[in-house]
Amino acid sequence: MNKFSIVFSVVIGLLLSACSAERELVKDGNSIYEIVLSDVADVKQYQPALELQRYLAQISGAELPIVNEKDQNDALHKIYLRVSSKQKKAQLSIKTEGKNLILSGGSNEALKHAIFEFLEHHLGCRWYSPTVEKVPIQRTIILPDEIDYSYTPDILTRTVHSKLFYENHAFADKLKVSYEAFPYYVPEARVHTFHRFMPEEKFYKDHPEYFALRGTRRLPTQLCLTNDRVLDLVKDSVASYFKQYPEASVISVSQDDNQQYCKCENCSAIDEKEGSHAGSLIHFVNKVARAFPDKTISTLAYQYTRKPPQISPEKNVLVTLCSIECDRSGPIEDKCKDFAQDLIGWKKISDNIRIWDYTTQFTNFLAPFPNIETLQPNIQFFRDNKAKWVFEQHSNNPSELFELRSYVMAKLLWNPDSNLENLVVDFTDGYYQEGGVYVKKYVDRIHEELSKDPDFFLFLYGDPSQAFDSYLRPELLSEFDNYFNQAEKAVLDSVELLQRIRTARLSIDYAILEASRKNLTKAYSLVQKNSDGTNEANSAILKRLSRFEKTCADAGIKMMNEMGFAVDEYVRNYQAAIQIAVIPNKALGKKVVLGTQPKKYANEDPQVLTDGALGGNGFYANWLGFEGTNMEAVIDMGKEQELNQISLAFLQVTNHVVFFPEQVTYSASQNGVDFVKLGTVINDEPLNKESKVNDIKYFNLKWNTMSARYIRIEARNMNKAPYWHHAAGLPTWIFADEIIIE
Repeated sequence: MNKFSIVFSVVIGLLLSACSAERELVKDGNSIYEIVLSDVADVKQYQPALELQRYLAQISGAELPIVNEKDQNDALHKIYLRVSSKQKKAQLSIKTEGKNLILSGGSNEALKHAIFEFLEHHLGCRWYSPTVEKVPIQRTIILPDEIDYSYTPDILTRTVHSKLFYENHAFADKLKVSYEAFPYYVPEARVHTFHRFMPEEKFYKDHPEYFALRGTRRLPTQLCLTNDRVLDLVKDSVASYFKQYPEASVISVSQDDNQQYCKCENCSAIDEKEGSHAGSLIHFVNKVARAFPDKTISTLAYQYTRKPPQISPEKNVLVTLCSIECDRSGPIEDKCKDFAQDLIGWKKISDNIRIWDYTTQFTNFLAPFPNIETLQPNIQFFRDNKAKWVFEQHSNNPSELFELRSYVMAKLLWNPDSNLENLVVDFTDGYYQEGGVYVKKYVDRIHEELSKDPDFFLFLYGDPSQAFDSYLRPELLSEFDNYFNQAEKAVLDSVELLQRIRTARLSIDYAILEASRKNLTKAYSLVQKNSDGTNEANSAILKRLSRFEKTCADAGIKMMNEMGFAVDEYVRNYQAAIQIAVIPNKALGKKVVLGTQPKKYANEDPQVLTDGALGGNGFYANWLGFEGTNMEAVIDMGKEQELNQISLAFLQVTNHVVFFPEQVTYSASQNGVDFVKLGTVINDEPLNKESKVNDIKYFNLKWNTMSARYIRIEARNMNKAPYWHHAAGLPTWIFADEIIIE
């Protein structure tokens, strides 16, 4: 029964109980069983025994004694808890011998898993979150007379990047996932470690040759992997870390988070011979690994090193293969064939593969992200290709349907062949109770709508605005919103359940708020007209924003994205956007002529600068982008008008090489030829290593009222990222949106 499904196990159990003599573990709140540990059992076995005792008492009222073998009562039947050297380390078993029940594992960890498997699949317990569980009450517990179940998980190290597990180890135990993102690792050297071993501040000035050659210049973006002195310094640093953390068995020797690899003659020669930029990396890491044969040296197959080389990694090299580029609208085998082929290629040269998968939208944690149906085929694909260690990088901080996603991913990592539909229904019914049917309708409908748009690229660094003509069309937003209205109505009598539903609906609230930035419809708009024709804030949107803020506060949700953009910042920026939208904007709808060429975003349409739709915290949302060049624009007001102030917003996302302009100069003209400078606004927060990663800044200027028809804007780009930035030497972006002129 090693690979049997949960449903089949339960059915077999019911058939056996009907056809055989039944085993009464508890009858009418009393039991003639005791829990027996070996005489050498330690706290790692005793603690799970206490959990078994506690749940049996909670279910039936019977408190079974816990004893060691030498203290057994011959008059009682036994529940033996054993660690068996005859089983594989990760293997668990649940079986009966005579009147006794034996729960065993090949390790303390596997024994713990056996106990929770028994409680879940034989006694009906469920654990949906650290604070929500289902424990059936039954004064009599009857088990089948014959149980013989064994299971060894294919994925041996299972990690879901969720604070629900990291901050609640008891919950992690029940769902059989790790307590931390990088178990066994040196805590200060887990990923992207080149800069940790050889910090730019210490080495670059005196030894630029240690770093990557880019064009004619060495830059501290990556290391030169064919420099012998670099190898010695990295080995020394690795040794120092292992000495500092002797309990750690794994350290990462891996590229920094950029694609500025070394192009020197020696590094390039190896990469060309190996057919991959992973060639020079694996040659280097293998040399490090040979110096530490009793440790594991982890490295990355990530972006430019994702393609496997010809050389095989050493046995103690752990290759972490990353799927960051993949389209999340469908299974990786269908939507990300290059990655699939790379995994198959790495499998041929290594038995030590760790998958780093990605499961949320990192730019917008709370955005609708319909990828739940891809989780199972992807995990099955990893399993089928020898991945024994899978790290599902979720948001850690709360995201859309955070509890559901954490639960489902943990369950699938444990058993990739579980029935996904049953898992989702079990959770929505158990966690949301009477409101669960409506949450499930939302999950089904949004995935159904995405499936109708096969060309949609569901991107980890995307934005809900990309889906406003797809699975987040206005009519669908209204439909989804109604599901949550119905869900709230179904649980109005429970403050706790209402909070869970409102937390679940945050994604739709967020999508509607962002749709309203773009004035998508009359209902989804920042402003509404008064009876006298003047603008005022849309009262429905104000109410939704207030509910969004309160729900986040009540649920302890503080972060909007991985860049550290906080909920309170989002709310303040949104309120500022409403205030700007209400202003009578003389530039609204006016023609914009560009003097420099935008690139890629907002369809490169200059009219987004005066369309009344305001950009959000991501560059996909209505921002006009300029790469490596200044922004020059002239607004034609149509006729001469009395003007005295202007405002223009700019976006910053430093990890994506999007920076505020150094300065913005405004000029005015009556004829479009002869311009008078109105003033220059200097960026008072110039870029540095401590700059806020994600922010919006308004470059405002007031002047004495004057008559003008044309306004010219010149925003000065840095042009190239500074040497200390991970994109050193590459073109920088500036993103602008919505010119407001009064």
